[in-house]
Amino acid sequence: MDVRRGTGRYTTVSIPVTLYERIKSLIEGTGFTSVSQFVTYVLREVVAEMEEEKLRSEGVTDEEKREIIERLRRLGYL
Repeated sequence: MDVRRGTGRYTTVSIPVTLYERIKSLIEGTGFTSVSQFVTYVLREVVAEMEEEKLRSEGVTDEEKREIIERLRRLGYL
């Protein structure tokens, strides 16, 4: 399934119930309104870091890195 931010389309990802409960407890009193919102935030951060690391290892120029990071920022991933 092609899931893009801003399209209102989502997919389901399963996590262990014990992890769900830990996250639910962890986000109490924070700005996160749901476990899904928190998990989405964390995954965006991890994916962005991995993409940046991949770019560094592929010999991308500094200018190309800046352009890609700016694109990711405009898309809301950073």
